[in-house]
Amino acid sequence: MPDVTALALVAALVGDPVQGQAIASSRSTGLCVLCHAMPGVPAVHSGNIGPDLAGVGARYPRALLRERLLMPERFNPQTVMPAPLRSDGLQRVAAARAGQGVLTPQQTADVLAWLETLQ
Repeated sequence: MPDVTALALVAALVGDPVQGQAIASSRSTGLCVLCHAMPGVPAVHSGNIGPDLAGVGARYPRALLRERLLMPERFNPQTVMPAPLRSDGLQRVAAARAGQGVLTPQQTADVLAWLETLQ
C-alpha cells in the first residue's frame, strides 16, 4: 500500500483507544510491546529496542504521530519497525500472514488513538 494512501486511509478512520491499547500490548496481535516499553505493561514484558511510548501523545501532534507510525523509515532509515500496513519487504512471515500487513487499517487507527492518549 503506498504511503500516501495509508496516511489518508487511517486519517479517515475513527480509532478506539481502548482497542488500541489492547492491540499494542498484545504479544500476538499488535506486537508493539515486543520492542517498546509502554505504560501499564511491566518492563519484564516489554521491549527496549524502540523508544518508550510513555508521553508520546504529548510529544507529537496527531498528524506527525500518524506519519511516524505508518512510515517509520522516514524518521529513521535504519529502523527495524515495520510499517503496520505494509505487506512487502517483510521477512520471516508466517504462511498464514503472507501478503498482509502487521495490522489492519482499523487496528492502526485504534493504536494511533491510544498513542494520542499517552500524555
